[in-house]
Amino acid sequence: MTAPLTNSTVQAITQDISQNIATPLSSSDGRSRPPVLVAQRVSGGYDDRAIVRDVSLTLHSGEWLSLIGANGSGKSTLLRLFGRLLVPQSGQIRLDGRPIAEFSACDFARVLAVQAQEPPLIPAELTVRQLVSLGRSPHRPWWQWTQTAVDRDQVEAAIVDTDLTRLAHRPVVQLSGGERQRAFLALALAQNPRVLLLDEPTTFLDVRYQLELLELLARLNRDRGLSIITVLHELDLAARYSHRLVLIQEGRAIEVGTPATVLTPDNLRRAFGIEAIVLSTSAGLKVCPLSATRG
Repeated sequence: MTAPLTNSTVQAITQDISQNIATPLSSSDGRSRPPVLVAQRVSGGYDDRAIVRDVSLTLHSGEWLSLIGANGSGKSTLLRLFGRLLVPQSGQIRLDGRPIAEFSACDFARVLAVQAQEPPLIPAELTVRQLVSLGRSPHRPWWQWTQTAVDRDQVEAAIVDTDLTRLAHRPVVQLSGGERQRAFLALALAQNPRVLLLDEPTTFLDVRYQLELLELLARLNRDRGLSIITVLHELDLAARYSHRLVLIQEGRAIEVGTPATVLTPDNLRRAFGIEAIVLSTSAGLKVCPLSATRG
């Protein structure tokens, strides 16, 4: 029979959880960190149809920003605009103060990496290490096929960071959902970017693997100073790990701020059509839906 938890054990678990809750972001001297990615009145979508409308946002160096909102609100479209997978219909996006349209593909990939919601199809025989090695392509001339010592070091570091060492020689198609997510994250990390964009990285993962992935991102954000933008559906997890949230409704950023500022009953009613209460716990904010709103 399992022994009951003691008070000291519960306190230790609570302390571990509390240490991973994102805190307000500032540099060591207390000043705000510099911007790394800035969107100025950006609109965009598919063909002539605007999904995202007049959005202005700033991602600061070392910040974790999460986009939240109902299905179809424009979160993934906005992330694709940031990642240069779509071209804005109006407005401008700057990376390190420079319009992203001015970057070459390789220069852009050296600074910013994107992990899409649906990974691309890959050959059945491609191993984890081979997949991760593709992340070094932007750092080599097109005619150079062999890896340098730096390339090998970056690949191994990405594999270690994502806890894939024992799976490095296994074909990617044989991995579980959580392992495959980590493999594609390692591919992005091998680019050695300063900015990482992830579109619904916890989709199709059970709770354990969701937590493992987000804990990994939290460590990379903290230890490497990696700037992160995620699209997340799990409001509690978004509140726990993100420095700021962006609430998207019908393509517009209707609220931007700390989780406590964004996750209010009024905002949840407006953006998600639910009546809810928001509780403050040792593991961060907890959104408790009560009912769907009428009308």
